[in-house]
Amino acid sequence: MKWFLILWAGPVLLLTGWYGLSYYDMSFGFFMLTRHTHDLVFQIYGNVLGIPPETIPPLVARAIAFDSLIVFAIIALRKRKAIAAWWRRRQSSRSIGISLASDESLSSAP
Repeated sequence: MKWFLILWAGPVLLLTGWYGLSYYDMSFGFFMLTRHTHDLVFQIYGNVLGIPPETIPPLVARAIAFDSLIVFAIIALRKRKAIAAWWRRRQSSRSIGISLASDESLSSAP
C-alpha cells in the first residue's frame, strides 16, 4: 500500500510542482521551469490533442482529482474494518458525553 501511494503521489507532485514553478516563471536557471517552456509544452499538447492549449490545465486538474478519489476509495476499501471500528468508538464516546451533560440540570445552579 505504501508503494501504491508513492507511485501515485510522485507523479502528481512532480507535475504540480513543475506547473506551479513554470507558470510563475521561477526557473532557478533551469530551462524546463521557464514560462516559455510552459507555453511550448501546452502548445504541443494542444496541437496533438486538437484542443486549445488553455483548456488543458483544467482537464488535468479534474483528472488528478478523479484519480485521487479512486486512490482514496481503494485505501478506504482496504481499511474499512479499522475505519468502522474508529467510527463506532467515536460514536460511543460522543453518546457518553451527551448523556453526562444531560444528567446535570441548570436549575440547581446558584
